[in-house]
Amino acid sequence: MADFNHDLWFGAFLTPDAAGHDRLVRQAVRAEELGLDIIGIQDHPYQSRFLDTWTLLSVLAGRTSRIRLFPDVINLPLRPPAVLARSAASLDILSGGRVELGVGSGAFWDGIAAMGGPRRTPGEAVEALAEAMAVLRALWTPGEAVRLAGKHYEVRGAQPGPFPVHPIGLWVGAYKPRMLELTGRLGDGWVPSSPYAPPEELPAMTKIIDSAAVAAGRDPGDIRRVYNLSGRFSAVAGGAFLDGPPALWADQLADLALGCGISVFVLTGDDERTMRIWAEEVAPAVRAAVQAERTPEAAPVAPDAPARIIGPLEESTRPRLPKRDLAALTPAQRANGQRLVQIHNHLRHELTQIRDALEQVAAGRSEAAALRSMINDLTMRQNYWTLGSFCASYCRILTTHHTIEDSRMFPALAAAQESLAPVVARLEQEHEVVAEILTGLDAALVAMIEEPSGLDRVREQVDLLSDVLLSHLAYEEEELVEPLARLDLDI
Repeated sequence: MADFNHDLWFGAFLTPDAAGHDRLVRQAVRAEELGLDIIGIQDHPYQSRFLDTWTLLSVLAGRTSRIRLFPDVINLPLRPPAVLARSAASLDILSGGRVELGVGSGAFWDGIAAMGGPRRTPGEAVEALAEAMAVLRALWTPGEAVRLAGKHYEVRGAQPGPFPVHPIGLWVGAYKPRMLELTGRLGDGWVPSSPYAPPEELPAMTKIIDSAAVAAGRDPGDIRRVYNLSGRFSAVAGGAFLDGPPALWADQLADLALGCGISVFVLTGDDERTMRIWAEEVAPAVRAAVQAERTPEAAPVAPDAPARIIGPLEESTRPRLPKRDLAALTPAQRANGQRLVQIHNHLRHELTQIRDALEQVAAGRSEAAALRSMINDLTMRQNYWTLGSFCASYCRILTTHHTIEDSRMFPALAAAQESLAPVVARLEQEHEVVAEILTGLDAALVAMIEEPSGLDRVREQVDLLSDVLLSHLAYEEEELVEPLARLDLDI
């Protein structure tokens, strides 16, 4: 285990949901704007709600100019390697050398079989992957016609080409010993995911890869280590991997870079706030920490990080209370606290719908008046979903019904636990901010109805609403979920 001194890349793992295709393209463009290095797209062709991964990657390549792209990872049982070789090379040419290729032996065999693909045993799947990698590399290498006779794939005189403009890496998604050994023998990279390969398991898996590489006469440092991540940003550490503030994330990821040779970190997360914190706070901090270890004599002393400001909300001034362990509570109590999260998830979902509708207006598929009507409908539906989760002026602006609800949950919390009073007061202030943004958004929509050139102003207001509301919801959950559960309050 070692640091292989690779450049560090930070990326986004985006869900190819067909229903949110406009949002997906927008997120990819935003990832590039934020300075991220790579975008990964999962490949499950048997998922009817997903866009085809290769088609999507092609569209994203056309909408971006710098960021790298890769299937994370491609489903080889449903992607004939000879055709895949030409597809990958073509996209690499058209994108200016921005394509890598994550490859996997296959999973979810019922779905693969339903699409007409083979059903393979674990041993057969590993054999087929090795053969497919040979086909891919042969068709990317200038020379004579390719003839390969394998048990699972056969090429009978195919002409190589077109040729990628840069060496496309074959990054293997692997967890079990045989796949890890194959990665060490043949792979240009390794792509595990943290839910299936948690950090504490990486050293043993890495050892298998490195040993196989050495046995094959290869330098283990030639194999890129790519880690798909899941986590949660919060003000205080929750005890789990990547559960806490950005500084904790940076420490944990720097340890993986220096100790396990991980150099590509790809974060799962489809909301812009998460992507922004990832790109603007975590990535620079990890790079600085790793560089300081690699060249300590040249490492500058980093200044104290400024307080993070999200729109008009300043993180550093938010009251925060000591956190207690939810695991000590009964399942019924924990479920009561999670109701607030479920409520907020509805609001997050509808915010996403607003952004999608805005893109439809921009594309000329919908009218500005329809978007305004949708937002008005959304605030009415919140009457039934919030059940008091929003407070004070925001609720009063929406409906009298919310005012009645407001007079229930927050006063009950403050009465049951006096120390919550500053948090409640801050949440009330933030709802004033949300209310003002909603008023500004409505005004921008009215102006756009009268003058379509006002679309940029609407975008600004929606971006501001997204920043502020997502930040606010996260803060409210951090501070109130545990008290709501522990105090057994009916929200």
